[in-house]
Amino acid sequence: MFDKFSERHIGVSNEKDLKAMLDVIGVKSVDELISQVIPQSIRLRKPLALPAEGMSEYEFAAHIRELADRNQPYRSFIGMGYYPSAVPAVVTRNVFENPAWYTSYTPYQAEISQGRLEALLNFQTAVISLTGMEIGNCSLLDEGTAAAEAMAMMFSLRSRDAVREGRNQLFVDRNIFPQTLDVLLTRSEPFGIELIVDDYDEYEFTGREFGAIVQYPAADGRVRDYSDFTAAAHAKGALVTVAADLLSLALLKAPGEWGADIAVGSAQRLGTPMGFGGPAAGYMTTREAFKRNMPGRIIGVSVDRLSNKALRMALQMREQHIKRERATSNICTASALMASMTGFYCVYNGPEGLRRAAETAHLAAATVARALEAMDYRLASKEFFDTLEVEAEAAVVQSLALEQGINFYYPSEGRVRMSFDEVTTAAEIETVVSIFAAAKGKKAKAVKAVTESCVPTALRRQSPYLQEPVFNAYRSESALMRYIKKLELRDISLANSMISLGSCTMKLNAAALMQPLSLAGFQNMHPFAPADQAKGYMDLIAGLEQDLATITGFAACSLQPNSGAAGEYTGLMVIRAYHQSRGQGYRNVVLIPASAHGTNPASAAMAGMKIVTVACDKRGNIDVADLEAKAKEHSSELCGLMVTYPSTHGVFESRIREIVDAVHDAGGQVYMDGANMNAQVGLTNPGYIGADVCHLNLHKTFAMPHGGGGPGVGPICVAEHLRAFLPSHPVVATGGDEGITAVASAPWGSALLFPITYGYIKMLGAEGLRRATEMAIVNANYMSAALAAEYRTYYSGETGRVGHEMILDLTSFKKDYNIDCGDIAHRLMDYGFHAPTLSFPVHETLMVEPTESEPKEEMDRFIEALISIKRECEAAAGQADNVVANAPHTARELAGAWEHPYSRDEAAFPLAWIGEAKFFPYVSKIDNGYGDRNLCCRNCE
Repeated sequence: MFDKFSERHIGVSNEKDLKAMLDVIGVKSVDELISQVIPQSIRLRKPLALPAEGMSEYEFAAHIRELADRNQPYRSFIGMGYYPSAVPAVVTRNVFENPAWYTSYTPYQAEISQGRLEALLNFQTAVISLTGMEIGNCSLLDEGTAAAEAMAMMFSLRSRDAVREGRNQLFVDRNIFPQTLDVLLTRSEPFGIELIVDDYDEYEFTGREFGAIVQYPAADGRVRDYSDFTAAAHAKGALVTVAADLLSLALLKAPGEWGADIAVGSAQRLGTPMGFGGPAAGYMTTREAFKRNMPGRIIGVSVDRLSNKALRMALQMREQHIKRERATSNICTASALMASMTGFYCVYNGPEGLRRAAETAHLAAATVARALEAMDYRLASKEFFDTLEVEAEAAVVQSLALEQGINFYYPSEGRVRMSFDEVTTAAEIETVVSIFAAAKGKKAKAVKAVTESCVPTALRRQSPYLQEPVFNAYRSESALMRYIKKLELRDISLANSMISLGSCTMKLNAAALMQPLSLAGFQNMHPFAPADQAKGYMDLIAGLEQDLATITGFAACSLQPNSGAAGEYTGLMVIRAYHQSRGQGYRNVVLIPASAHGTNPASAAMAGMKIVTVACDKRGNIDVADLEAKAKEHSSELCGLMVTYPSTHGVFESRIREIVDAVHDAGGQVYMDGANMNAQVGLTNPGYIGADVCHLNLHKTFAMPHGGGGPGVGPICVAEHLRAFLPSHPVVATGGDEGITAVASAPWGSALLFPITYGYIKMLGAEGLRRATEMAIVNANYMSAALAAEYRTYYSGETGRVGHEMILDLTSFKKDYNIDCGDIAHRLMDYGFHAPTLSFPVHETLMVEPTESEPKEEMDRFIEALISIKRECEAAAGQADNVVANAPHTARELAGAWEHPYSRDEAAFPLAWIGEAKFFPYVSKIDNGYGDRNLCCRNCE
């Protein structure tokens, strides 16, 4: 008999600990507590329609390997934005497969995130250098959505005159990846942006355009000089964005050097696997003048309290959801883990390694091009980087290629497109040439390697790149391994201690769930490979979609959105399409509670909605009377309601069905934000409550890792009447019969991550899923009760209970002790903990969510730490130089001169157990203002 996965996943697994916790809460059983937390009217009457018992870890390992083996990862020359990559084993082993890297949170707590901040700074530095720009962010989601962000950025940069003139046209060159164009179509329409798709070299600007987007190299491989085109755009007041292949920029003139204003794209081919479409880091770089308009996170250099160099996320306004309905982006999650991998790839390879990789791809293409021309094949262009488009009978070539285990891309019946890469071998070149020879009934001649460039002289790169010391110091595996370890030791992750972030659900990312991501059958699949080669992925996707639909109580699911915020946006666009299909496209008002996370109004604004805020009562619940009044007032134009359940305040509102009915009665749809789904699974669900659509944060409830700020997956589940509108894709058939255009570049978003959630559901089974939810609620109520004598829980339900998280009230600390919640967050670092969520959704509070994965011992340590810190606050009242205000304390400071009124021991070891595995923050409290006043977002040391 194998061990149950649920007993490994759930931290409190023995009856003694559970009884002690229930005694503190004041209930006799888990069932009694759940009955006090979740309204009976919305409790599921039947278990989930899933197998009751889950697989063991051993059984799942065999099952998932069998699925991976059903995939046939043929050698891919498809390209189109996805390429085989030589992922360094030292990076795979020490980053991708290392929980210290994949379980860390977004680096908001910068003092205990210095390692991943440096890794992300390396990524920024590399893409800034390669693109020839002045400033960059630390990753976006993929190429298509990065291009869409650039479109919105150019639109928001319009001059007052341009806004007054109604400039709303965006030129898009037709030789762009079709998936990028599709995402642009999706994101442009709500803003009233008109896309003009034409040929860049024949287009004349009219003065109605605010921007232009081109591909470099173009989708069919052509290397084109856009300098005259860019000058013409600028002359008419339009900005130019280029979607640039980063590897090509080792050989091609940098976009910043020929006049581009913004560069975007994907970093996938620099050190991350294809993974059937993702995840991979998107990127954006731009000019210094536009830094306050650039979306996403920017890593900047600053100093700490002791004047040491320290890194942080700069210009915090970049977190645009803080701006709520005034936002021009809803980015919250980025592909930070993949950006770190790309950064290490660039560190390991340096400028000479990138050039070598680029030349391998380019000269392979050049060699094949010469051989094809010798056989009288006609090429679309003689000037290219790594991609050739050939006039040939596609069906014949495809049949011959498949016999050799090779995939090309077939844009039409008479054309074949192929992209080469850094891992192309001489033997593969011979095979490719032989396929085209056979297509003409000829025998291939010996292939002679080409050594001269096919890049136009004017577009060959002359400027240096990756000159910074970090890219020229770590060539041996020993050196890079130690550099990665050095950075790892500067961070706190779940490998160190509990991360009790309310709303963010930092739960265990079980090793059994993560292992399948390293299987070649999952890693090496191109997202546009023929479906019959991806049977394992297709079965996994179908099974996961069905399971998520079952869990949420809905009819269908789309896995395409590649972040939670993208899921919010997708859900709203599906609702919008539904109203349009009924001739009610004028419905554009969305009701959003005042307590909602900022991505809700930001997503609604991006979907072209008018936001009406609904008040909350003194208990933090939605003011039902206010909601009913506003639903009635706007009934003729009501699109829907965005509601988080349990609420953002951590409470199951008893009147949720009244709220749903009021919106439906007014003709609207109900979108339920799945951020707090960890308190619903197996006990209730959005469909049963009456919602129409929800998104899920798979990096929260369903055990995907946060990875230092991403990757994330944000699928949506919908009721039957919305199924037809699920997002489609221009290259691979997916989505509903009337599906909206794509919301991500890949048909199924970040598919490489799906085995994690798939395994989580399969190994827990219906009983384990329900038990996990129950214990998340038990743990939160235990901590709330255990801290009640020291910290008031700000909001609770009608029975005095909380859901799966609670808000601790620190609003009097500034007045009583001259200490704020930020000081307490920093002091927790000295105790070896990441702080809970700060000042959200209530200013000067801590929002705590222990999750079901933490054992009682860890929760007790955290409780003891908070109580100890409160005692320190009381002792510090009236003293400016105190142990809390000065936190965190570094090892360097502790070893140096000491002039504080408290001892070194009090600073570093306030509780006895801290000495067992002391974590020393690498820097002390960071000066945020200095970093913004002296913005530097490159690693120049």
